[in-house]
Amino acid sequence: MAESKKVVIVGIPGAGKTTLVSKMVEILKTKNKSVSVHSFGTVMFEEAKKLGIENRDELRKLAVDEQKQLQTMAAKKISGIQDDLVIIDTHAFISTKEGFYPGLPYHVLEVLKPANFVAVSARPEEIYNRRMKDNTRNRDIISIDQIKKELAVQDSMLSSCVVLTGSPLKSIMNTEGKVEEAALEVINAIGL
Repeated sequence: MAESKKVVIVGIPGAGKTTLVSKMVEILKTKNKSVSVHSFGTVMFEEAKKLGIENRDELRKLAVDEQKQLQTMAAKKISGIQDDLVIIDTHAFISTKEGFYPGLPYHVLEVLKPANFVAVSARPEEIYNRRMKDNTRNRDIISIDQIKKELAVQDSMLSSCVVLTGSPLKSIMNTEGKVEEAALEVINAIGL
């Protein structure tokens, strides 16, 4: 069997990352490609539940040392998956009381060994509107200026990741109503 290809896809809440990933999987399945998707936060939460954490949104409120430990545990679990294509759905950073903490620090990158990075974005106003409509999560209230800052922090964090790993980065604008075009662009960029 060929080596498993790991692709990290990041986007701030409301960028449409999860919707984009779902569309990619749908398209790849019609091409008879084997693909699995793993939400890094969900894998972290599975590990955190063992420590008594009851709500996924509590993760970002943990001390950085605790988050670091959970990240390492999640990275090890995901790195062991041997599907042809493993999509890692995550965030470039986590907003903590200490400040912005990298979602993909070096210790995580060393374990995951991603072949590609994809940054999903949208216009700040679209992101704001998507967050306001999302009743499935306990989101912090945020302004459009704060969203612009988050997009800038995401770009900075990812720039560091691609330099450290030597893996390519594809930036995708996930415009409302054009998810299929965005998905096809990502699929082409990662060589599928």
